[in-house]
Amino acid sequence: MTRNSHSTTHRPDRGSPHLGRRGFLTALGTAAATFATGVPAHATEHARDAASAVEYVDVQLLSITDLHGYLQAAPGAHATISGNGGLTYTVGGVAPMAAHLARLRAGRANSFFFTPGDAFSGWEFDAAAFADEPTIEALNRMGLDFATAGNHEFDKSPAFLQRHMEQAVAFPVEGRDTTFTDSSGARFQGAGFRFHSANVVRAGEQGGTVLPAYNIETVRTAAGQELRIGFIHLTALGTESFPGSYQPGLATLAEIATADRYAAELKARGVGAIILSMHDGAVAGADFNSGTDPSGPALDLALRVSPDIDAIVTGHWHTRFNMMLPDPDGVPRPFVEAGCYGQLINEINLRLDPATGKVVRELTVSTNHPNTRDIAPDPALKEVVDYWAGQAAARDTTRIGTQSGSFLRTRNAAGESTMGDLAADWALWAGSRPTGPENDANAHPNVPAQLALVATAPRVGVTVIAGDLVRDAASGGAVTFGRVWRAVGFGDPIVSATVTGQQIHDALEQQWTTADSGELLFAPLAVSGNVRYSFDALGRTGDRVDPAEVFIDGVALDLARSYRLACPSYTFLANDGYAALSEVRAPYRHQRDFESFVAYVREAGTLTPAPLNRVTAAHTTRRGADTGATLDRGPLLHPDGTPVPRPEAAILAADPGHPTRNGPRPPC
Repeated sequence: MTRNSHSTTHRPDRGSPHLGRRGFLTALGTAAATFATGVPAHATEHARDAASAVEYVDVQLLSITDLHGYLQAAPGAHATISGNGGLTYTVGGVAPMAAHLARLRAGRANSFFFTPGDAFSGWEFDAAAFADEPTIEALNRMGLDFATAGNHEFDKSPAFLQRHMEQAVAFPVEGRDTTFTDSSGARFQGAGFRFHSANVVRAGEQGGTVLPAYNIETVRTAAGQELRIGFIHLTALGTESFPGSYQPGLATLAEIATADRYAAELKARGVGAIILSMHDGAVAGADFNSGTDPSGPALDLALRVSPDIDAIVTGHWHTRFNMMLPDPDGVPRPFVEAGCYGQLINEINLRLDPATGKVVRELTVSTNHPNTRDIAPDPALKEVVDYWAGQAAARDTTRIGTQSGSFLRTRNAAGESTMGDLAADWALWAGSRPTGPENDANAHPNVPAQLALVATAPRVGVTVIAGDLVRDAASGGAVTFGRVWRAVGFGDPIVSATVTGQQIHDALEQQWTTADSGELLFAPLAVSGNVRYSFDALGRTGDRVDPAEVFIDGVALDLARSYRLACPSYTFLANDGYAALSEVRAPYRHQRDFESFVAYVREAGTLTPAPLNRVTAAHTTRRGADTGATLDRGPLLHPDGTPVPRPEAAILAADPGHPTRNGPRPPC
């Protein structure tokens, strides 16, 4: 594992005898602004004076954030944004983005393109179904220089990020799980850029960070002198405890202290200009080129972090703002976030003093440019997008197994369904599997699970079950890759952990709650095929399940005994409301849900619905019996009626009693 504290990239060819002799965008726009329609934020009125740039070294910073593998377009309501004083724009897609980037970079000797994180862990099928390699190919083609690791860059593991995404090591199986043929006809070659994080470390270890903490880039003055620019990178605090990036063997360090530490280190190394790229954000109004009433963790940091940092570029919150904030010394610096899913390109223009290498802060300009689709797409990126769309369409219909009957979410009176049973059986299988070298961020041994629970209609949040698996008679019951991929999952791993029999019993009891209206509510948990239990339809809330009537492998539940339980990480984090399972011992992370479910179906070969006999409701014919009403929540929708992507919906709908932060909850 590489554990360096920094990396350095030299760019000797970026010098120019005419450095600084170009006009900056003004509030009224220039010829350059005919395609880049953003309205700039100026550090001071002096920044509007294009002539004042003559004696300085001109540096352009371009960034995008939270692309999440959306190569074709921003999904649903995210495809329309407002800004520049209320104008609306249709945005998204890497092919138009590449065209905008080419025009923004034209004539710029010192231009750097980077992302504050969540570039991949794709949510669009075209990227996700191919281990997000299409996203890396697109970013390579667009010339990404470096990246901050967001929380979703850890959705698999540090080894996957470094050994596969960076170094192109294939695992587990080349051409099936990773290392696909790209649009050029070559096998996946890895990223042409590096990922960084100054605050992700291995839990309990002393020493360096998992990824390089910062990188140093160089530019040249007109006289040929090298000036250095340092980029510090932060990953969202608590990443190791988010449901998708749940990694028991990792930890994240405090953001402000970490940024201050590396700013001081860079300054001591003679670096004159310092940029903070952080995967944590804020909320600052609805206009993408302004900032009103800001709040959030990145704002708290921006007001307090070292004044040696000259600009703060944020992500993670999927918000859009562009503003200047005073540092602790009262000097303005950019504070920006460029939305998500390829909506915006942020441009920060810096002017460096050639004598000191420092940023002349009062001349800084920042602009969020909408990635509009009314531009001729870049041909090379359009080829990439079209190629992967075709590959995805073919993979979608690839047969990976058969089914002898349909698996439906329709539940009987005891809350059991064939689809729920299938999901619980898969969870037990997934939590009992050995894992390979790519799963390198666990802190405890892999002890196989003994049973599994899966919320089919949770108290809050979203169920991991996304649809039915209806048998297709015309194909002889063929089960295709795409149908399996979409039936289960929202990007979280299965986790096996040690719990007590008492916790299992209490979780079963927590299936029932009483609404404010007095109505009995039922949030059923599916159990794996080696479990049988009954509940009393006459019982009071909290006293419906007799431990003597719960059997695991034919043996009655022992409240004092320890068991290995498999659940989605979402459940162990209490995001779906079963608080009894929130305190566990020796958790072990397994494969992500949709990938794991595909592997389960492949191994099973033929899926056969089992009888609905795992859960029994007793005394249902007695007067006063009540199994409870189950709330089947539909998909979470945007105000315009379009569905929120399932991974995003899972976080937004999670138990508000377990936020990742005080205040608003970031959507990813």
